[in-house]
Amino acid sequence: MQPLNAAANWASSWGVTELAMTPWLQITGKGDLHLTVHVQPGAKTTACAGVHGDALKIRLHAPPVDGKANQALIAWLSKTLGCPQSTIELIRGQTSRRKTLNISTNQADALSRQLQTLATQ
Repeated sequence: MQPLNAAANWASSWGVTELAMTPWLQITGKGDLHLTVHVQPGAKTTACAGVHGDALKIRLHAPPVDGKANQALIAWLSKTLGCPQSTIELIRGQTSRRKTLNISTNQADALSRQLQTLATQ
């Protein structure tokens, strides 16, 4: 029981109040989504590639140069989820493959289901 309590304490320190069924997706106290992704830049096409450890793996066509991959990630998520790019913010991992994004939304449940469907395709 200790590790679960430690994880819950860590999550609450970041404003996460509800842990989803997946470790890569959480719903915050404000109803936003925190999404953890593992990015593979320079791929042939941009697509979701399932789960990579405790992160959703996204293959990006964009190169990892001058923030192009970060912008491509936000653009792809926006198009895939049907929400404006302005609602998606990169909050951690600007220069690494492992990134955490905040998605401001009032439809957290619907977007959560969409993301979980993407992970299993």
